[in-house]
Amino acid sequence: MSSPKILADYLEIGINTIIEPSAVIRGINGNAKRIIIGDNVYIGESVQIICDDFEMGDYGKIHHHTNIHGYKPCKIGHNIWVGQYCILDTIGGLTIGNNCAVGAQTQLWSHIKFGDTLEGCRFLSDKPLSIGDDVYFSGKCVVSPVNIQDKAMALAGSVITKDMEFNTIYAGVPAMSVTDKLGYQFDTISVDDKYKKMIEYLSHSGVNTSKIKIVRERSEAILEDNISYFIVATREYTKKLSDEEIFFMKFLLPEKAKFTPL
Repeated sequence: MSSPKILADYLEIGINTIIEPSAVIRGINGNAKRIIIGDNVYIGESVQIICDDFEMGDYGKIHHHTNIHGYKPCKIGHNIWVGQYCILDTIGGLTIGNNCAVGAQTQLWSHIKFGDTLEGCRFLSDKPLSIGDDVYFSGKCVVSPVNIQDKAMALAGSVITKDMEFNTIYAGVPAMSVTDKLGYQFDTISVDDKYKKMIEYLSHSGVNTSKIKIVRERSEAILEDNISYFIVATREYTKKLSDEEIFFMKFLLPEKAKFTPL
């Protein structure tokens, strides 16, 4: 069985990570300087990551025929979900936080470059695209290099040309806030209610609970033992990489709950 083409001066790939054989990971002109891919990641068929400095966290999924390219660093957090046939442009720099989703055929742009500048074309620029935590782009969105705050959401087909505000929903061309009509992407849930729901999830998961414990606050977690503590107030967990922890994380993702390593 063939292996994916990976060229990097520094390469770090986590445990249980699957990279399909047709994927290509390298730098712009040969070897990338640095490639870091977390634990329990999936990178699909014909994905191209052509980037000199690329980093993504744990439990991410990049589905088939997605293209990630550019000169500047691309940093992606934990629990990312990237659909099929997406473009992630890092020419101006791209940062994506934790727990984000990029729907199929979405394009994230950080530069514009083509017109003849000698002839007077004014459109030649690059600028960082910064995306916070829990941001959701539905399918076929086009996103300009803007600042996107945590929990913002763009409905399918949106064209984002301006900054997106916290927990606000956008739609249209160009995209405008529709939060007044649709409400927020996230409601406010109490820690107690989250705790009760996580206890239910743990019970329904079928996992051996001797290595998993749900707690409300960080102060209840004991970092030195071999138990994976899931802290509902901060959405963190004490990463031990036990079979039980990995099973439970996969049970929770993507829609039940998202936790990041403490």
